[in-house]
Amino acid sequence: MAHNVYLFNIGDTNKQKKVITMNQHLLGNPKLTVTHVNEVKAGINHIVVDSVQYGNQEMIMEKDVTVEMRDGEKLYINIFRPNKDGKFPVVMSADTYGKDNKPKITNMGALWPTLGAIPTSSFTPEESPDPGFWVPNDYVVVKVALRGSDKSKGVLSPWSKREAEDYYEVIEWAAKQPWSNGNIGTNGVSYLAVTQWWVASLNPPHLKAMIPWEGLNDMYREVAFHGGIPDTGFYRFWIQGIFARWTDNPNIEDMIQAQQEHPLFDDFWKQRQVPLSQIKTPLLTCASWSTQGLHNRGSFEGFKQAASEEKWLYVHGRKEWESYYARENLERQKSFFDFYLKEENNDWKDTPHVIYEVRDQFYKGEFKSASAFPLPNTEYTPLFLNAENHTLNHAKISSAHVAQYDSEDKRQDVSFKYTFDKDTELVGNMNLKLWVSTKDSDDMDLFAGIKKLDRRGNEVNFPDFNHIENGQVATGWLRVSHRELDQEKSTIAQPWHKHETELKLSQDEIVPVEIELLPSGTLFKQGETLEVVVKGSEIVIGNSTPGMKTRYEHEETVNKGMHMIYTGGKYDSQLIIPIVN
Repeated sequence: MAHNVYLFNIGDTNKQKKVITMNQHLLGNPKLTVTHVNEVKAGINHIVVDSVQYGNQEMIMEKDVTVEMRDGEKLYINIFRPNKDGKFPVVMSADTYGKDNKPKITNMGALWPTLGAIPTSSFTPEESPDPGFWVPNDYVVVKVALRGSDKSKGVLSPWSKREAEDYYEVIEWAAKQPWSNGNIGTNGVSYLAVTQWWVASLNPPHLKAMIPWEGLNDMYREVAFHGGIPDTGFYRFWIQGIFARWTDNPNIEDMIQAQQEHPLFDDFWKQRQVPLSQIKTPLLTCASWSTQGLHNRGSFEGFKQAASEEKWLYVHGRKEWESYYARENLERQKSFFDFYLKEENNDWKDTPHVIYEVRDQFYKGEFKSASAFPLPNTEYTPLFLNAENHTLNHAKISSAHVAQYDSEDKRQDVSFKYTFDKDTELVGNMNLKLWVSTKDSDDMDLFAGIKKLDRRGNEVNFPDFNHIENGQVATGWLRVSHRELDQEKSTIAQPWHKHETELKLSQDEIVPVEIELLPSGTLFKQGETLEVVVKGSEIVIGNSTPGMKTRYEHEETVNKGMHMIYTGGKYDSQLIIPIVN
């Protein structure tokens, strides 16, 4: 096969010239007619895919292949493979969204034009690896319709060990196929990352590498409840969407009912918490500062808790889907898989184990590297709240003062500010410690946020989820009756709440609480201000389409009347910030 060879000088360094060899077939063939997804039939199809990266590409698609499970149930899968003989590594993803549907991302663009650029071929299902990228690079792409979805029968049990056991069996089946070299890698976003955490905890022998790109792994803390407050937005809308998608399947676990019947972290939710410490597979995981209230926390916990000896973390502050399909990140994924699945002797091992973005403004930041996360050179610094002048201070406040707000008035909040006297990077979790009380209820729902203000006092917004553009730096929540901490898991910057019992307030009782502010990475320049906001309802209201709960909401609070926050004297209310030195 013909090759084109290109020589590039790398800056003015003393590095040798790098030789990049490009296979001729990667240039595509514009004379080929692209196959429409509706033209594909069950069985073997010779198709032409509209690869965004490589032009029109020929490949083989096997549609509706069945894989029999341990109990006799059959899962349906699609296979995309190179149109040539050979054994190739496999890139696999699994979810319940459907293996054949036109990318939902494309359809969403009409509703939310702020989704950004998401370049994929027309054969790319929602949040999945793109055959138009992977197959021309000599990978087989396998898409699994998990039990209860698409044509796969059985009980649909979202984000469960049962799904992982099925996923395990498909991985081992694929390793034995004549087109497979026996090395399987999993890849995908969101749900497709959640299923990766799960299946990797079972350690399938032929799972050689994984790329969970933004995926939660603690269903209670990260999506069903936030700080013990039930999510009435995305979580319920997502479950309703599963029901609507597979109307002919009566066997779908009702997770909305489960949320209502299990308000505490009981055995039901514990069974849906991935045992991350059992994961041994080499992994490249992506986390973002922007999916707080969904995948942000779990992506970091997966990296921190996995027992994998070889693991990498990539952190960005941009939009989830746009980031996953960006060419530079596809190449990052490919380099990782080339090393572990093709066993190529490339430069992957030279990649820093942590690459993270420090955000300055909207889509403006600097990527840096580190050896671990939390960052080793972090100084956790307390800033003490002063309710008298609504400031944050390095020194403790000697005299006691009280700030208050009406928890039922969505317009009311209290805030405290700190202006930096030098450029400062804050990267990691923050911990908001407060002394609080209420006279009108035996419980409180606290909503906390960290904002960045420029030198003129204007808020600097950041991306939030996939399409929201008025996000803040960091977010946290806490139902005060859930304030009990797991002392073994809690750290100075990250309180870990048990959520196993309710500690109701007595009349006029003042109690200390710690609010977990989710991981963020932000540059505050000299003269810019950090503002901490506390109120009784959502701080940032998502600019989503009416009637579509595309982001977290918390409409069922316990709040009544006035909330009091005590500072100074014996009430050492403080914000602990992660300063990177």
